[in-house]
Amino acid sequence: MLIRKAIKNDVPSIVEMLANDALGKKREHYQDPLPAQYLKAFDIIDQDANQELVVAENENGDIIGTLQLSFLQYLTYQGGIRAQIEQVRVHEKLRGKGLGKTLFLWAIARAKEKGAHVVQLTTDKKRPDALRFYESLGFCASHEGMKLHL
Repeated sequence: MLIRKAIKNDVPSIVEMLANDALGKKREHYQDPLPAQYLKAFDIIDQDANQELVVAENENGDIIGTLQLSFLQYLTYQGGIRAQIEQVRVHEKLRGKGLGKTLFLWAIARAKEKGAHVVQLTTDKKRPDALRFYESLGFCASHEGMKLHL
């Protein structure tokens, strides 16, 4: 398996994985052709040095996983950097085989390389299996997250 920076041609595979769960079906619009807003968002992410959208590719060149790693510069922690992990997905046929753990270990190592002092993520309370998975990797629920949808 190869973990690499995503390219524009990967976007349909990424969006397909994002849309392939109960919550994703409600907020994503995977179709062919792909809605233009996904490609526009990819271009913005791709040009931002603090964003790393990656894919996991199998030996056949198929996209089998993805995540986005964002680096957030802060004044706190003496000007520290936080790494935020988002949109982690593993192809449905490969879930439970260790690919998610491999993606997370890659992201944690990458955060260390960039000098981050903490890696953080959010998870929907409707995903208890994901919460248990993150806890198994050493993440702890140290804060209460809040959102305001606009």
